[in-house]
Amino acid sequence: MAVAQTNPYAASLDRNAANFVALSPLPFIERSALVYPQRLALIYGERRQTWGETFARCRRLADALARMGVGVGDTVATMLPNVPNVPNVPNVPAMLEAHFGVPASGAVLNTLNIRRDAAAIAFALDHAEVKVLLTDREFSATVAEALKQLGSRRPLVIEVDDETAPAGTRLGELD
Repeated sequence: MAVAQTNPYAASLDRNAANFVALSPLPFIERSALVYPQRLALIYGERRQTWGETFARCRRLADALARMGVGVGDTVATMLPNVPNVPNVPNVPAMLEAHFGVPASGAVLNTLNIRRDAAAIAFALDHAEVKVLLTDREFSATVAEALKQLGSRRPLVIEVDDETAPAGTRLGELD
């Protein structure tokens, strides 16, 4: 008969600075801005942005969200192009900035699948109790229908001003 043994790796190993670090993208952007402030972080059409500039923009996004009352326990969603290696679907700078700025505000980032229909988007927005939605006018038809389905549970909509986006209706209260 085998004797039950205590796992030696589980004994006396409460979380502390030596054995636990929360997974977060925030140390990456901060270190990149500190070590490589003048190196390019992104190229988007004619736009060039360094790590220092990107870090500053992400901090401004976090601050703006905090001033809107967004913080720990809140959800911010994005309906933005971010499909690598797919022709004619560029990764917009706002998506990169949301991946750092939203967590910096304390909120959770929910990136919506741009291929979903309005009903699926409405469900995702409602289920996640999204407080703020960052959207590109390229998806205005789908997002407008999803917002209509939400009725009074509609989140604050922020329009991402993407000069390369195809025509569409502006839905955002802010940009």
